[in-house]
Amino acid sequence: MNQNDLRIPRSLFALSIFYGGMVCIAGVLGNKQVTLGPLSAIGPMLGLGPLAIEAGIFAFLMLVVVSSAIAELHGAVIANRLVRFGFVPLIASILLSLIVLVIPAAPDMDPARAQAFELMMGATPRIWVGGIISYGISQTLNVYVFSALKGREGGGLLWLRAGIASILSQIVDTLLFVSIAFLGVFPIRELLIGQMVVKVGLSALLVPPLIYAVVGIGRWLDRGEG
Repeated sequence: MNQNDLRIPRSLFALSIFYGGMVCIAGVLGNKQVTLGPLSAIGPMLGLGPLAIEAGIFAFLMLVVVSSAIAELHGAVIANRLVRFGFVPLIASILLSLIVLVIPAAPDMDPARAQAFELMMGATPRIWVGGIISYGISQTLNVYVFSALKGREGGGLLWLRAGIASILSQIVDTLLFVSIAFLGVFPIRELLIGQMVVKVGLSALLVPPLIYAVVGIGRWLDRGEG
């Protein structure tokens, strides 16, 4: 077998590492709720309070963009494989978090910091399970929709294909995660609506320019490879 047959394209190598990092950091960033100016103001128009979103959305949007970029550069089969491999750092980070939470804090550690760490990193089993399930299904859907639209439209309309795939996957992600994690714990209608509105808005605003940037970086990394 030719050694070149075993070579991983530079773009696939680099974007896969980045993807794994975003999988792990999304849950940590999700501990902070943020408001986003004009998007937050949509809430009162819908009869809700000011809309807030968990900050993990920014890492999740990067997951959507990277998986779409991989599908554009290397095909849907490789992109779906990346999504499946993403379960490894996701589950490993959850297990490590659980282990660290069980290990007692050092006696000289600031009690306020120890309490803050436990509050931030602790989660109910339903939240862990909801995150794993919603990640797998929504990311797989994103790759499927993006690739299906490419089959219809050819190589054009990259921004539109990525935007539509992101919006649909964000809606499914929200439905799955909020329902699994919180249904029966408290009323989730307002949370569902608020999360969907903001996530759809962010997908429409951020994904089109980001997909061009990431695909462009990928092609730059692969230049000269043949």
